[in-house]
Amino acid sequence: MLNPAAPARRNRRPSRGISLVEMMVGIAIGLIIVAAASLMVAGQLADNRRLLLETQIQQDLRAAAELMTRELRRAGYWRDVHRSTAASAELLGRLQNPYSAMTPSFSEGGSTLVSFGYADRERTENNAVDDDEQLGFRLNGTVIESQLGRGNWQALTDPAVMRVTGFSVAPRLQEVVLECALACSAGATICPPRQQLRSYQVEIQAEAVHDSRVQRSIRTLVRVRNDLIVGECRD
Repeated sequence: MLNPAAPARRNRRPSRGISLVEMMVGIAIGLIIVAAASLMVAGQLADNRRLLLETQIQQDLRAAAELMTRELRRAGYWRDVHRSTAASAELLGRLQNPYSAMTPSFSEGGSTLVSFGYADRERTENNAVDDDEQLGFRLNGTVIESQLGRGNWQALTDPAVMRVTGFSVAPRLQEVVLECALACSAGATICPPRQQLRSYQVEIQAEAVHDSRVQRSIRTLVRVRNDLIVGECRD
């Protein structure tokens, strides 16, 4: 008598797992995928880090430029400016603006040092430049320093964040001839007088301390608000 279960036993095949070669191929493919993903993540992290450095450098440059702009605009401010005109000479005694001197002068080229002064509004005017009224900016190595009083230099830029690779302050001068009511006669002074419109072009270049490939620069033109009058009318 035939056993009905025999055909089922003949058709059954033993189970078979993956071979060693197949497993190694699978691992290799997995490692390639993981390596590609790791490279992508590393690239994104590097780009993000560079973007943060660029933003930080740009913000620090803007902050330094804005502070220099604000200070340079006030250069030459004098509370008794009316005493520099010929009309007040008979009443008060004519004086020259003690804060008019600036370095570099407007006959020079660009410099890594600019010095100036302006009167303290909260103090009685003594018509002299006091030590704490002497101000300026300079490049010292890779750091821009700010002068807060004669001989008192302090770092304006952070040396732990960026290296300043270039700093230049170039004076620019434009003169406007003022008309006199009478014709000028021979004299030692400049006639007709001229109104000097003074400005400075400030340029700063810097790079990140932690990545020298991150480089930024900024340029600004600063108009000195206190115009200087040179000469006078003669009759």
